[in-house]
Amino acid sequence: MTSSSGRARLRSVSRPIALVGPTATGKSDLALDLAEELARRGLGAEVVNADAMQLYRGMDVGTAKLPPDARRGVPHHLLDVLEVTDTATVAAYQRDARAAVDAIRERGGVPLVVGGSGLYVQAVLDDLEFPGTDPDLRARLDAELTEVGAPAMHARLAARDPDAARSILASNGRRIVRALEVVELTGRPFATSLPRPGVPRHDAVLVGLDRDTARLDERIAERVDGMLAGGLVEEVRALEGRGLRDGATASRAVGYREVLDHLDGTIDLDEARRRTVVATRRLVRRQRSWFRRDGRVHWFDADRSDLVTAVLDRWADRRP
Repeated sequence: MTSSSGRARLRSVSRPIALVGPTATGKSDLALDLAEELARRGLGAEVVNADAMQLYRGMDVGTAKLPPDARRGVPHHLLDVLEVTDTATVAAYQRDARAAVDAIRERGGVPLVVGGSGLYVQAVLDDLEFPGTDPDLRARLDAELTEVGAPAMHARLAARDPDAARSILASNGRRIVRALEVVELTGRPFATSLPRPGVPRHDAVLVGLDRDTARLDERIAERVDGMLAGGLVEEVRALEGRGLRDGATASRAVGYREVLDHLDGTIDLDEARRRTVVATRRLVRRQRSWFRRDGRVHWFDADRSDLVTAVLDRWADRRP
């Protein structure tokens, strides 16, 4: 049995690394490279997914999820844990991801928290509490959303909480419903009820990966083309049969909603591709904005030749 001092030593060695930043910068591949280098140094490493859409079973091609045979034997956690009809919640993810990180550290391994979903990363690393939910209230708001539509619900939110309405698209029914639910439950504006960066739970190092915007735009276009060639349309068609359209979260994933429109016959495949590229570039801007606000993130050029060594040097440096 490991003594308390031994556990403390293992936890010190197993300082978590969070790999964050925009999509298509190479975070998943870097995580595998880091795990292999840590193994050469006698340390195990395991990946904890922090991409909300990679939680879903069957959403593989369109999320660039690494297939099991491409994971180089590195254990991965929080992949394929939800059905497409399930609604992903940060609170549920927080519970499961924290348990995974704690278990990895207890084993003496290095947790690699990898993903571009900013609030999910923060939920693992910081002591945060999220506003609760009320099933009856949520059901009522969801029913009203179905009845009157997102624009009408957005107008209601604008009357109750103008700041929240300005920050949420009028087409984003799921976010509008959540904002209305929080306002009604707490009696406070939605923004003031959201978590802010808090006390860190771990001595983690946050590594931001980014690329030149023009080069990243090229990679996004190449990635979308690769997904379409790799069976994205077929994947969406199969998931449609498993209830994708009924999934409040999964059906809105970038690439999936555009292909659903194509399957409906409202746009052709070229237009679905174009819209997916545009939506992915918008996602990149939102991710950059989120992570750039966090002063703890150490940014690295994803194209630098010594990236693995540089990141591990930063990890080994105990300074903030």
